[in-house]
Amino acid sequence: MVNKNIKSLFVLTAFAVLVGCDNDEQSMQPPPLYLNESASIDERVNDLVTRLTLEEKVAQLFDKSPAIERLNIPEYNWWNEALHGVARAGKATVFPQAIGLAATFDEDLMLRVGTAISDEGRAKHHAFLAENNRSMYTGLTYWSPNINIFRDPRWGRGQETYGEDPYLTTRIAVNFINGLQGDNAEYLKSVATLKHYAVHSGPEVSRHSDDYTASEKDLAETYLPAFKDVIAQTKVASVMCAYNSVNGTPACGNDELIQNKLRDEFNFDGYIVSDCGAIADFYDVKSHNIVNTEAKAAAMALKTGTDLNCGDHHGNTYSYLSQAVKEGLVEEKDVDKALKRLMYARFKLGMFDNPENVPYSDTPIDIVGSNKHLALTQEAAQKSLVLLKNEQVLPLKGNEKVALIGPNADNEAILLGNYNGMPIVPITPKLALEQRLGKNNLTYTAGSSITGEVYTHYQPIKAKHFFHLDHNNQMQPGLIAQYYPSSNFDRQPVKREIEKNLDFSWERSPIDNSIEQEFAVKWTGIIKPQETAEYHFKSNNVDFTLNGQSVNGAITLEKNQSYQLNAESKFNHFWHSNVINPTASLTWLKNPQSLTQQALNNANEADVIVFVGGISANLEGEEMPLQIDGFSHGDRTNINLPKSQLNLLKKLKQTGKPIVLVNMSGSAMALNWENENIDAIIQGFYPGEAAGSALVSLLYGEYSPSGKLPITFYKSVSDLPDFKDYSMKNRTYKYYEGEVLYPFGFGLSYADFKYKNTRHSIDAGSGDLNLTTTITNQSSFSADDVVQVYVSMPDAPIKTPNKQLVGFKHITLKNESKNDIKFTIPKNKLSYINEQGIAVAYKGRLIITVGSGQGIKIPKDKFTVTNIVL
Repeated sequence: MVNKNIKSLFVLTAFAVLVGCDNDEQSMQPPPLYLNESASIDERVNDLVTRLTLEEKVAQLFDKSPAIERLNIPEYNWWNEALHGVARAGKATVFPQAIGLAATFDEDLMLRVGTAISDEGRAKHHAFLAENNRSMYTGLTYWSPNINIFRDPRWGRGQETYGEDPYLTTRIAVNFINGLQGDNAEYLKSVATLKHYAVHSGPEVSRHSDDYTASEKDLAETYLPAFKDVIAQTKVASVMCAYNSVNGTPACGNDELIQNKLRDEFNFDGYIVSDCGAIADFYDVKSHNIVNTEAKAAAMALKTGTDLNCGDHHGNTYSYLSQAVKEGLVEEKDVDKALKRLMYARFKLGMFDNPENVPYSDTPIDIVGSNKHLALTQEAAQKSLVLLKNEQVLPLKGNEKVALIGPNADNEAILLGNYNGMPIVPITPKLALEQRLGKNNLTYTAGSSITGEVYTHYQPIKAKHFFHLDHNNQMQPGLIAQYYPSSNFDRQPVKREIEKNLDFSWERSPIDNSIEQEFAVKWTGIIKPQETAEYHFKSNNVDFTLNGQSVNGAITLEKNQSYQLNAESKFNHFWHSNVINPTASLTWLKNPQSLTQQALNNANEADVIVFVGGISANLEGEEMPLQIDGFSHGDRTNINLPKSQLNLLKKLKQTGKPIVLVNMSGSAMALNWENENIDAIIQGFYPGEAAGSALVSLLYGEYSPSGKLPITFYKSVSDLPDFKDYSMKNRTYKYYEGEVLYPFGFGLSYADFKYKNTRHSIDAGSGDLNLTTTITNQSSFSADDVVQVYVSMPDAPIKTPNKQLVGFKHITLKNESKNDIKFTIPKNKLSYINEQGIAVAYKGRLIITVGSGQGIKIPKDKFTVTNIVL
């Protein structure tokens, strides 16, 4: 439970400090208005702002807002993440990556997931406060969700989005945000942030300098609807502006985007935070470089409406706002306006109120990773898996001997995606199959690299390989560790230990047992292999040398030979560094050349091959340095399965054994050969910590798959426009003119659903379209499906989407039963966007498709098509 006594000291101490007199005088003085909980938030905010100097006001516009000691206002760090679980703050339930949550097409599930995440966030926040930890990732202002449109499968951050469709994105985001922010009329449970506004989806390598051209039609039809509609349907408290420019102006200083659209047209009244470093890009000569001083950059962003500056290696550009005021670039009232929006959010979170009056402040810490939340992430994982192909192989009968092969079969990274927490009970496919089958009916090998020379099956170096020399120059077990009280080595170590190996996860500081950790450590000793082999090393937060040399790639080590090891780790508060539950490890693998033969041997002895491959968030993600075949700076240069895996699959195919391919990726894959030659294919979108158990339950038919693709799977990127071309022509299911591999909304089932007899009517008053479709489950078991409604407008005077999703429902239908599923399609969905970006009521033939997909690459009894005239 939260230590309320510690937290309540804020209000009591604030009274004494502000009044500044002895106890008798205090009893005669009213509390300052900003601490008066009976006053309105606006009154309290206004009162607080009047008490601050210009310099104090400016400092509160930084993501790292300092304490104002004379008013006893504590420091606050605005940066926190909750994309698919509380992130970067130690252990928390890890739900499927955002793209996988979208694949569920389940609004109720998203509300429950958002609620669980905010429960854990509140619990962790108050536990941190109880220990006076106010560092990055401890606050209640979450920079989630990412509602950018996943327009191109090459974008590495597409995994963070809800896919390529604005309507699906809106409905998933609305429920997630409602779960995060709670339903209390007085208080926010946490703050959700829509990002990245706007027209943002790669490439990563040039995001700080790119200027994307988007037509009025594309803005209104694709890039802005999710922002507009989520704002209209929720009370979302925050928006993050993007790095890129839009039509000539950086997003965080773009009047058309922020003032004309976001503030005036969309009626957004919350606060806007910059992406980290985005305002510095205004003057950075390697970035947008549109102004020549920091003060001008700060003034431009502030006057446009960006309230909070997240800084980076440039520092906080808003620190120049005081100078900007002196130069007449902005007025102090502009600073006040931004500060009031920020303080309003902090008051709504209850940060200036007695904790006993804030309904979420007593959330118990044991809710983090509770059985309820672990069951929920299992449910979400099951619903996120998409069955793409099944030639009567699945479900498995249960008596087969299984050869588990593939670089992702025991790779914990594919559970997590990016922007993740540390899982409570991580279950890889290997672990789940071992638990089900035991070792007699299961063999395992990674089989290949994940790509090139990148391997995933590294193992911790066991203690028997580590030694050090004692004072008598005698070999002794373990490494010598020296701990330093800061993130540098310029002071004397304060602790010396002999440690058995190099594999650490510090829940508390090894120096002073505090929960907020900033320290450095050096390890010295000897590595002594027990066999001669080619070794590959992998480090996590560790810089190391062997015999004074850095190790890059493979290195041959001799049996029983001693190699001098020097290693070090640093943990600090710098951008992206995590001082909460930091980890450090050194792992290795031996002789990867034998992997192919091991895989073939295992396959020949098995009845069925389960191949878990794909990619991982270590290859695709945000602005990464990685540049290898197929991958560049977090993005992808092609969308094929990496060659090392495809070559192995082709050899496994020659064994004649049935193969189930489980592809793990945050984005679309061009599984062309695989679709022609593999017996069954399952798509997993980084399914969270229950990935393994969810997959095994699917393999053995404990539930029927219901996941649907939230993105189009193309046959090749060569069929797409240039990555930097932001026109929507020939992109996504709505505009693509070619033949796709698997369409948006596609996903197979074990159940036999039939769709028929769609009826319709137009409401005479509202003009809304009412639809009713009869669905039958002709199977002997209950199952879920996602009913999807698409409209086409062939008689529009301009180019309109091929199809457009306007409704969906995730349903459960009992065995051998039928049900009528009803939809009401609002009148505003029966309009098209003209070239000026204006919605126009559609007149003419309307084609309505209702079914278990778009009606592409699924049997005719899985959907209905109805024509009406508007």
